[in-house]
Amino acid sequence: MLTVYDKNLKPIGILENAFHVPVNRKANELWTASFSLPINDSKNELCSHFNYVEFVGASGRNYGLYRIMPKETRKTANIITYQCEHVMATLLDDVMDGYFQYTNLTTKEVLQAILDLQEVKHWVLGTVDFERYFHYSFENENGLLAPIFSIPKPFDEPYLFTFDTSVYPWKLNLIKASNDIKAEIRWGKDMLDFNEVADPTEIVNYIIPKGAGEGVNQLTIESVNGGKRYLKDDGSIDKWGVHKYIWIDSRFEDAESLKANAQSLLNQWKDPKISFECPSTDLSILPEYEQEKKVLYGVTRIIVDETEYEARIIGENIADILDKEYEVDYEINNKLDDIATTQTDVERKVQVNDAYSQGATNIMNFGYQDNCDSNIPAVIPFYIDDDVVNVNTCELTFRTKKFRAYSRATEGGGATVTSTESGGGTSATSSNGGGIAKSTESGGGSTTTSSANGTHRHKVFSLQGIYSGAIDDFGIGHYLAPRASDGTQVGAIFLGGAHGGDIYTQTADGTHSHTVAIPNHSHNFQIPNHTHTVQIPNHTHNIVLPNHTHEVKHEIIELDNTPSKVTIKVDGNVVPHTSTSGDRIDLIPFISKDSNGKIQRGRHEVEILPNSLARIEADLILRVFIRSKLGGVY
Repeated sequence: MLTVYDKNLKPIGILENAFHVPVNRKANELWTASFSLPINDSKNELCSHFNYVEFVGASGRNYGLYRIMPKETRKTANIITYQCEHVMATLLDDVMDGYFQYTNLTTKEVLQAILDLQEVKHWVLGTVDFERYFHYSFENENGLLAPIFSIPKPFDEPYLFTFDTSVYPWKLNLIKASNDIKAEIRWGKDMLDFNEVADPTEIVNYIIPKGAGEGVNQLTIESVNGGKRYLKDDGSIDKWGVHKYIWIDSRFEDAESLKANAQSLLNQWKDPKISFECPSTDLSILPEYEQEKKVLYGVTRIIVDETEYEARIIGENIADILDKEYEVDYEINNKLDDIATTQTDVERKVQVNDAYSQGATNIMNFGYQDNCDSNIPAVIPFYIDDDVVNVNTCELTFRTKKFRAYSRATEGGGATVTSTESGGGTSATSSNGGGIAKSTESGGGSTTTSSANGTHRHKVFSLQGIYSGAIDDFGIGHYLAPRASDGTQVGAIFLGGAHGGDIYTQTADGTHSHTVAIPNHSHNFQIPNHTHTVQIPNHTHNIVLPNHTHEVKHEIIELDNTPSKVTIKVDGNVVPHTSTSGDRIDLIPFISKDSNGKIQRGRHEVEILPNSLARIEADLILRVFIRSKLGGVY
């Protein structure tokens, strides 16, 4: 019975006159079906493009929900044939516009992230039996179905997508396929024909996987496979000889995922391909044989005379679920995939890959010209962006030149400047000879001597020509010896001059005083040779400079000397090169790296430190492989 639903999944009719209803189901692929109606059947009006049809066989077995496709409807003279795809095809209605990367997420998280891109949420995620942490990236995918089917490709064990369309939103599951034998097909019982194909020509036991990129930048598995670019199976090689194959799938941008997928293919390809096109009668539609129901992708035992095979049913083609539901052609294979299928898949992907660049090798140049010295190095910063997949080379070329200046003086303003301080001290003046000097003159006067009592004597000098007597032995002058009123000589007065005269003595008694008259006079005195000593205290001097300018003389000046060696560092790591010049010095070993030995993305620095003043002229050249995922188109 075929039931029709509109685009809102509302049942709108049953196609009682439908006939020739084949169903083709293959594991992990999109199922297809078709049906025909008489051209004059009124139910043709229900079969609009994108309406849904539920296929249920004559036995009551449900074969799933399908969507009528617009381009697959054929009209003949009397019938209309409608081609249908399983409702998984609704995942072709959405796209992955741009670049999407999923790293360090579980299988379930990646599947959920892709299903979240649905504009109309037809599908939800059900059971997921796997928890893997592969790296996935997709770009400009037309539809979500191919990315979903590609998620378990790297798995090294059997898997199966299953669907539940009895609920809405429909449920998608990813389960582990059992390795237990689920059924058997026996010659003489339910096997109508048998055609064994064992093809050893497609054996591959030495596989060299390659992913995204080109040339030396193409992804390989060396970094995650002990430095080896290949995987091999020694048992198969011993039995069948070496059969090598270079497997390229540019979808892979992560080495771990590439290796896991290659290992899965090697497990399938290491032995000869055994396949069967096995027309059979499905007895399980009868109640008494229900326990012998074949399971899609289940392991099945095939018995032909005395020979037994074990393989999986990877596809079933039912000729007509309404009229001949028991006639089934099984496709049985001992491999999950084969080289031809893989190559076809790669070719399909190339059509998508043509829409964008896998990447390209670019040259990045960082130039530097400036002065430096033994304290201030020449610093060349460079940045490696996250878009850089690989750094192929990093080389330094440099020359050391004479230190260069561009002027001789600069302008300056006035200021008050304090000189350096000076301590005090003792300083002697220059010597000066002695001489005779005359004092300033002084007027004369009368002076009364101090009084004297009692008997005393006077020594009197007579002035020559006035008094008689001898000249004093000193010969320095004359003295006047006056008399008292009674005629008694009472004293002596020095009159000055050396005129000669007499000296005599008189004695006088009683209290008396003497008055001396001093005439105008001057004194002469002798000054000997001498020096003067001056004590200078601690002191400073302040100097005031007025505002002023200096003429600037513009010219390029180079020093005569150049350094004798340099020290080069990259991210703090010393490069064993001390010469003052160098060509294409390899800096890769000295750039900072992450825990996996890959050059860190972000900022880096090259330092060149000369041992004296110098001018450095340098070029830092990197060759990198870039796959741009950022920004717009401007």
